[in-house]
Amino acid sequence: MSAKGKHRRPKQHRIARRLAFAGTGGAALALPLIGATTAGAAVTQPAVAPATSTLARPAVQPAVQPAAENAALPLTYSVVGGDTLSKIAADHSVSGGWQTLYADNRSAIGADPSVIRPGLTLRLGAATKAAAARATAVTAAAAKPAATYANNLDGWIRESLDIMARHGIPGSYNGIHRNVMRESSGNPLAINNWDSNAAAGIPSKGLLQVIDPTFRAYHVPGTAMDSYDPVANITAACNYAAARYGSIDNVNGAY
Repeated sequence: MSAKGKHRRPKQHRIARRLAFAGTGGAALALPLIGATTAGAAVTQPAVAPATSTLARPAVQPAVQPAAENAALPLTYSVVGGDTLSKIAADHSVSGGWQTLYADNRSAIGADPSVIRPGLTLRLGAATKAAAARATAVTAAAAKPAATYANNLDGWIRESLDIMARHGIPGSYNGIHRNVMRESSGNPLAINNWDSNAAAGIPSKGLLQVIDPTFRAYHVPGTAMDSYDPVANITAACNYAAARYGSIDNVNGAY
């Protein structure tokens, strides 16, 4: 079959179309060619804890999982040989530098800030406050619940748009919805069994009527490897449309 034929619908009466499932059917997506001395103290580093999400859709793929930090904040520091207030302040990001560190620990250090003995315990109050603020912000972000989507056309489009945004694939809700309604009337199980692609054994499937070779070529990671999966179908079709037409928004007919 010619290349042009892949992008055009045969001019047959609508009644002549046969779909295995309800829907208008659609055009196939054609596959294109394709101090003085130094020492340090150990500070516990943040641990990473993944968050999880569940999406209300058959054969759904897990959402990208954000990382949360649970930091054991440094409250004190024990001086070791070779330490200076400047080095300790720099190593532990003390706001205000060595002067603040000295002011917070003057009673323990004494009158001369240049003399600190090994074994002396210093309070890192300023550093602790900064670390606590960072940990609080990260924890709050991680605690935000993952997005959930309705198991219907509106939810499928919105989930696809979020995935597309993460992968830099252009497209709008209206552009996707308009093409879905023309190609399948919103039926994710629609299949075109009457055109040249069907005759070649690669019928157009799903919401945006994608043939399997195109689906595989433009499949987007993080979505199901199933051309009938509504989100996977939309996202792959939009990825193809972006490569060929600039965006699914530029598609207004058989493509």
